[in-house]
Amino acid sequence: MTLELSEMVLPAQAEVRIQFSLTAQVNITDYTAQRQVSKLLLDHAGNLLYGEQPTLVAGRRLLWRVPVWLASPRTGPVGQVGVLDVDAQTGEILYNQAALDELAERGNALARRTFHTTN
Repeated sequence: MTLELSEMVLPAQAEVRIQFSLTAQVNITDYTAQRQVSKLLLDHAGNLLYGEQPTLVAGRRLLWRVPVWLASPRTGPVGQVGVLDVDAQTGEILYNQAALDELAERGNALARRTFHTTN
């Protein structure tokens, strides 16, 4: 598991010591968050987009940040097109239709670039 700290400003050219302690109820596993995102993408953005291994992000909320990838039936994983966040306590996927549309468009653009250069 990787931990990402968001909203952190570090001084330039300074020694930094980070100690981290967090107590929170995590009700959603990384696997569950990944599956929820994959299902959402399948239902609302396209069958070639899926969720990859999430990162735990500590900020105002504790989130699973799920990378969204494009895959091809012929070649397998092609590349990352974005991320979706899942609340680690409630399981709520933080998205709107505009975000899903943008992921789908990035996926389409990546597919055009990838398959145009390989054919």
